[in-house]
Amino acid sequence: MNLRRDVFQAIADPTRRAILMLVATQSMTAGTIAANFDTARPTVSKHLQILTECELLEPQQNGREIHYHINASKMKEIADFIEPFRRMWDERFNKLETLMKNYKTS
Repeated sequence: MNLRRDVFQAIADPTRRAILMLVATQSMTAGTIAANFDTARPTVSKHLQILTECELLEPQQNGREIHYHINASKMKEIADFIEPFRRMWDERFNKLETLMKNYKTS
């Protein structure tokens, strides 16, 4: 059975977010990634599988090793989706800040 993974469920997990942060600056092997966590390697492998299925990471075979790269276009797609919500909340917080400043001065 081929299970379709949801990107937002994938990035909801703090370990997967940490993996994305690690791989954002340079490609890494599964072993190098796993060395940064206090969990079993199979657990990290499962996280890598989920991130790969969501297309957030791209595996690249290099000899016997697989290096994981961040998929910048997929990350941009997520950022583009989130941007309108960020702008909306920025506007609301700015309005609240203005109200609070006006309240303090009156």
